[in-house]
Amino acid sequence: MNKNTLIIGAGGVGNVVAFKCAMNIDTFGSITLASRTLSKCDSIASNVKDRTGVQMQTAKVDADSVSELVELISYIQADIVINVALPYQDLTIMDACTQTGVDYLDTANYEHPDTAKFEYKEQWERDGQFKDADIMALLGSGFDPGVTNIFCAYAQKHYFDEIHTIDILDCNDGDHGYPFATNFNPEINLREVSAKGRYWEKDHNGQGQWIETEPMEIKHIWDYPEVGAKDSYLLYHEEMESLVKHIKGLKRIRFFMTFGQSYLTHMKCLENVGMLGIKEVEHKGQKIVPMEFLATLLPDPASLGPRTKGKTNIGIFAKGIKDGKARTIYIHQISDHEKCYAEVMSQGVSYTTGVPAMIGAKLMLEGIWQGQGVYNMEEFDPDPFMEELNSQGLPWKVMELGADESREVKL
Repeated sequence: MNKNTLIIGAGGVGNVVAFKCAMNIDTFGSITLASRTLSKCDSIASNVKDRTGVQMQTAKVDADSVSELVELISYIQADIVINVALPYQDLTIMDACTQTGVDYLDTANYEHPDTAKFEYKEQWERDGQFKDADIMALLGSGFDPGVTNIFCAYAQKHYFDEIHTIDILDCNDGDHGYPFATNFNPEINLREVSAKGRYWEKDHNGQGQWIETEPMEIKHIWDYPEVGAKDSYLLYHEEMESLVKHIKGLKRIRFFMTFGQSYLTHMKCLENVGMLGIKEVEHKGQKIVPMEFLATLLPDPASLGPRTKGKTNIGIFAKGIKDGKARTIYIHQISDHEKCYAEVMSQGVSYTTGVPAMIGAKLMLEGIWQGQGVYNMEEFDPDPFMEELNSQGLPWKVMELGADESREVKL
């Protein structure tokens, strides 16, 4: 029976999802790509047709409008909605899915436009709504969150009886040639990086607690395979919020991301002059949001593909116990920006997010991952997803390390 797939969002990640769904047309059937800007959808659809021979439909939709979304979902009789629009729009798209009885998938948790925080609370609260509609929502099927959650579940299933510590490591060693640009949506990227850091740890009484840090306060130097030693800064990232609920024996989990000094200097200057503000200010009689204005000045992340060279290395560094003995592993995936662009006309950051979105939707449509309600990635069997990563362009590796070994470089 032919399926109908609706992709919402026509940025860099939407481009990758469109390409990869077309490359798996037997699963995804009739594909519609929709966004607020129809011309972006048409451009992607034209490139997909030229490269794969697959003709997809395009549509204009305001993802902030539940009624418009319901009308479009009903019109194309979608079997699944893949949300790669802005995280601000997660809730409206979820509500449209429950009203139409259609499965839902996204790559990042809901973000309120006026409050810089990252949490699943409002999406988890829709669990009953999805159960009542007898449908499934899969949250965070990108890379981090997404593949990193799957790496944790895979480690728990195959390598440990208990995982005690996890460090999620996100390294982008790509060079796009600009003095300053962001590899995904500037608003989301800069809000994430300039926010206070947080990590989760059990205290001496065994009680889990979130520990807050100043932005960029904690820096480690990690030695990333095929990339080398890179400055890595502790951030808060949403996958930790679900992983602390589902990984057995966990005592600490942290998230680190690499940044070059040029990026940090530019960001600090912009912050100091108020350009990272998310509240309206008045400028010559007009109301503007500084962060939104900055986003219009920065290069479109979707335009970085032809310019970007280098690699990404994203993985989890896990320590724990297996059969009574201490064990340490690093599960990671390495992508090359130029190879990603050659395949789907997008750089590696978009590629590593878009491919897992397609894989999650594929497993849902094929009935391999099934359920009613709202789920995070690690709640499902990781093995089918790990197999798909190898066959869909994101091959991974497991490094078995000494029990006390670390990839951290000590100065």
